[in-house]
Amino acid sequence: MIRPRTTSAATTTVLLALAPGAAVQTMLFGAGTAANVAVALVTAVAVEAGIARLRGQSPIGLLRDGSACITASLIALSLPPGVPLPIVIGAVVVAIALAKHAFGGAGNNPFNPAMVGYAAILLCFPHLLVWPDPSAVDAVTAPTALDAFKHRGGQTVADVWTRARGFGALGGANWEWLNAAYLAGGIGLVALRVVDWRIPVAILATVCALAAAAYDGGSSSSLGSPLLHCFSGGTMLGAFFVATDPVTCPTSPRGRVYFAIVLGATLFLVRTSSVYPDGIAFAVLIANAAAPLLDRFVEHRSNAEPRK
Repeated sequence: MIRPRTTSAATTTVLLALAPGAAVQTMLFGAGTAANVAVALVTAVAVEAGIARLRGQSPIGLLRDGSACITASLIALSLPPGVPLPIVIGAVVVAIALAKHAFGGAGNNPFNPAMVGYAAILLCFPHLLVWPDPSAVDAVTAPTALDAFKHRGGQTVADVWTRARGFGALGGANWEWLNAAYLAGGIGLVALRVVDWRIPVAILATVCALAAAAYDGGSSSSLGSPLLHCFSGGTMLGAFFVATDPVTCPTSPRGRVYFAIVLGATLFLVRTSSVYPDGIAFAVLIANAAAPLLDRFVEHRSNAEPRK
């Protein structure tokens, strides 16, 4: 496979790889997804253009790399359809203006801008980030499979699956299809060498290993099977499209594996030990913070190894 040679070509490839997941998400959850994407893209372009003007730069030059479009798309796809549009706008403004340009612009930001914007909204307005479940009945008050699983009380896994319609073989039926669509797009990015395969593979392997070690077969205290954690929530979107941001992950291959292990372990811990049913944003930001240290650790180990 031929790797895209320019930043704009790579950006276009990532946006195309997001398309299958965005289409499935729109089909499953309604036109609110498309509205989120449209508003987020317009906001991102406006903010980028405004900052370019303030800096005395050409807006076209700043927008050409397309990173703002990826940031906007990831935020829009992370937010539930039907969320108030000012929330979408606010998340994008925080991501572009604060997380990206406050640190000097593209290539200088230590944290993934999309996850900074999403986390800010999640912390400020958690009651607004409620996903609809078109197939849910009165027995299911939680909006997602991870929510239902976390807040199931004394029910076993079988109880949750039996009493709740809309659950598939792995988790929430809608979320299984959605994660499969993002997985397909992510595999395309790996095949085209747009992203480093080590990151998504190590993330998923870490999550699966921890889930397998903690899984007790489905009792009322079960933490969930490996497949549940892989095909529920934002696992595949985060593993293939968010964590692989080349600016905010380590530069060395070994460092990227360690980075992915930290991210996968944090994701599992947040899901199973915190009040949040999912933890992609927090896991990515914690791993971003550790990235420079991991690079220095790998460099130190490499220098310390005896020469052959």
